[in-house]
Amino acid sequence: MTATTEKRIILETGSGNDLYGEDYTKAACRAVRDALHHSSIILFRSLDIDHRQMRVQITIGVQEPDKVDTAVVAAELPRGHAEVTAVRGGLNVHDPEQGTTHVIATAAVEAYVPIDAAAWKSSDIA
Repeated sequence: MTATTEKRIILETGSGNDLYGEDYTKAACRAVRDALHHSSIILFRSLDIDHRQMRVQITIGVQEPDKVDTAVVAAELPRGHAEVTAVRGGLNVHDPEQGTTHVIATAAVEAYVPIDAAAWKSSDIA
């Protein structure tokens, strides 16, 4: 009997902003899209892993986490099952001349897939 365990296989980061609307969800979605643009996940096809088995943990950092609609952010993912958490982070830049606040969000996108432990062997590299 082999043990299947979930392993993180991808970590991508991104940033996004909303310069005029103070929309934390819009900034968060842009941060996720930025992170996804850094990633080309060819290993699913190469290793015959069904991408629908992938769990994706998204952590969004913004100054006002309660203003992020996590369901809207989760919908940004083209595959896998998304879990979104908003935490305090990111940056607000106030423009006193215009009376606006620019919202900057950061995103960490982590992908996990079930891996058959017997099918993989790690090597120690000094």
